Amino acid sequence: GFAYNTWWLENSENNNNIRTAAFESFKALAELEQIIYALHYDQNAVDGSPRKAWVQVGLVNDLSVIVSDEVSHEADKLLQLWQQNWPSVATDKSVVDALIRQIDLTRAAIKNTLLSLN
Repeated sequence: GFAYNTWWLENSENNNNIRTAAFESFKALAELEQIIYALHYDQNAVDGSPRKAWVQVGLVNDLSVIVSDEVSHEADKLLQLWQQNWPSVATDKSVVDALIRQIDLTRAAIKNTLLSLN
């Protein structure tokens, strides 16, 4: 009984950490999406500051290792896509579309992980 109770408590704590990181990731992804839209569609360099976006991309990438390997993989792809294309966000809709698509894939990976928790 003691061993099961210990396992259950550890599992519950691990799931709680995953959920917390997942929800924070959702918030950071939403903020990143807003920044991208502000920069591209509104040409607003204040609300659409690439520096703000770098922070959000970094936060998602950091939190992703707590959530799951799948999320970490998608967050790495988002980071790489951002690194390669951030100077073009203001002017290139295809870059915006690719970033939003990768944000959506990262969200989907987070949802899959949450659904798989006990």
